[in-house]
Amino acid sequence: MQKETPPPALQPPQIAAQLMAQPTPRLPPLSLYVHFPWCVRKCPYCDFNSHTLHGALPEGHYVEALLRDLALQAEAAQGRELHSIFLGGGTPSLFSPAALAGLLRGVRALFELAAGVEVTLEANPGTIERGRFADYRAAGITRVSLGAQSFDPQQLERLGRIHTAADSERAVEELHAAGLTNFNLDLMYGLPQQTLAQALADIERALALQPAHISHYQLTLEPGTLFAGRPPAGMPDTDRCADMQLACQQRLAEAQYTQYEVSAYARAGARCRHNLNYWRFGDYLGIGAGAHGKCTRLGHGGLAIERSVRLREPRRYLACLEDGAAAAGIEWGAVAMSELPFEYLLNALRLNDGFEEQEFEQRTGLAFGVVGGELARAQQRGLMERSGTRWRASTRGFNFLNDLLAEFLPSSGAGGWV
Repeated sequence: MQKETPPPALQPPQIAAQLMAQPTPRLPPLSLYVHFPWCVRKCPYCDFNSHTLHGALPEGHYVEALLRDLALQAEAAQGRELHSIFLGGGTPSLFSPAALAGLLRGVRALFELAAGVEVTLEANPGTIERGRFADYRAAGITRVSLGAQSFDPQQLERLGRIHTAADSERAVEELHAAGLTNFNLDLMYGLPQQTLAQALADIERALALQPAHISHYQLTLEPGTLFAGRPPAGMPDTDRCADMQLACQQRLAEAQYTQYEVSAYARAGARCRHNLNYWRFGDYLGIGAGAHGKCTRLGHGGLAIERSVRLREPRRYLACLEDGAAAAGIEWGAVAMSELPFEYLLNALRLNDGFEEQEFEQRTGLAFGVVGGELARAQQRGLMERSGTRWRASTRGFNFLNDLLAEFLPSSGAGGWV
């Protein structure tokens, strides 16, 4: 395809004019992400901040540190309620229901929670004891995300998982018994030596367990992981992975699981509110070792958006908070105005429904015209669709989402805001 001539670069004074032309911006919804950095064993494909647990789990010590961390950010709420809380990792289900109950009590003491707040616990089927989900529900958990990944014994072994397919099925049985029917199953495809029939078999096993939500994503060899250094034999090629994705999408649709994001499928009313807040460029506070956050503030010049990150290594994170020098363990950085269009679209274009022009303006503080021209050109190339003031990636755009998003990188010159 012939490369189009990029439009003239939009200079800072023009950006400022676009910003000043906007109606008064408002703060987005606020969520909380809590990171638990320990696992029984590090999976070879995992690039998250997770560490193999050696010795006793410092439950009480870590919960105390988390609440100190959160207290430092109390003013960031700016009067907003928490709409969702996500306990991720690592393996949060290594922590007892009592420890998580104490954490959630501390959160409520610092922040107002919205009515019906969604509280998600990530759980590894290999770390759940029989009957514990009832205790987690009593502690305040309303939703569980279970890392099944596959139901094939050989694949689970290749992936370095500590659980079996039977463990996943027993965990789901306990979820239903505890009344936690709003649960997600994580499934992967494009696994080493995996066939199309095997990928579909995993979907069938998952559907039989009646989850409210399924996350279905392709195994990728992330930099810094064991798999990246020593790729497993028999990785499917691009065409075979595309065939798996399409066949699994069709089967999930037949079973009434609607795809609402690149890798997320849900029954009616079961979309993950926490993840939707990410994809809609909402705000979220991050606490825990290596946790990230995003905070919007209202200033005289419009919106100011900042990102934060904590120390990654658990012992350093704990020591920093213990010494009373917690602020030294948190790095804050402003998101440059020139980066906001790409940051917004990187998230919003993952959604099947896309976004409204007004949503872009409210979440970035920029006029829609900053990206309107490039979106129109992407529409002409068949990568974007428009219905009134709503924009979404086309079917073709979804298939080449990385290429589409590259057009909006500040360094590309194509987006018109460098």
